[in-house]
Amino acid sequence: MSQDLCVKMQDGILNIRVGAIIIKDGKFLMVENDRFDHMYSVGGRLKFGETTEEAVVREVYEETGVKMEIDRLGFIHENFFPGDSLVKRGNVVHEISFFYYMKVPDDFEPECNSFTEDGNKEHLVWISPDHPKKYYPEFFKTELSNPSMEVKRFVTRNA
Repeated sequence: MSQDLCVKMQDGILNIRVGAIIIKDGKFLMVENDRFDHMYSVGGRLKFGETTEEAVVREVYEETGVKMEIDRLGFIHENFFPGDSLVKRGNVVHEISFFYYMKVPDDFEPECNSFTEDGNKEHLVWISPDHPKKYYPEFFKTELSNPSMEVKRFVTRNA
């Protein structure tokens, strides 16, 4: 498979990512690991030559063990933040993410066998929007409580 679309630039890192919105029984699926004090969406980087749709289906399969279909595009997010992984530490990351609502099968039983780029084991967690632990993207707190049919765009600057 081709390289991830994570490009080192003179001023930082450009990262192109997809995220899956997997909702069941009023809760949505997030990922956590032992290194970070926050959770993040199921998903990951695009690979060169891959569409965002292909990438989100692949990432969901890699992180849950289930091949899912896309329902629709929900959000486009431009995010600027300080790199927090070993590879990105000390760099500003400009990340462009495409978040897709997925069609969740009734018998969906995810099983996570994935690891972070730093080798930390990932775990799947079902949460409600008011979950006390910090999670990203933060707009999930309000937007997933009352999902819209329109595609929304967000820009976050934390760098």
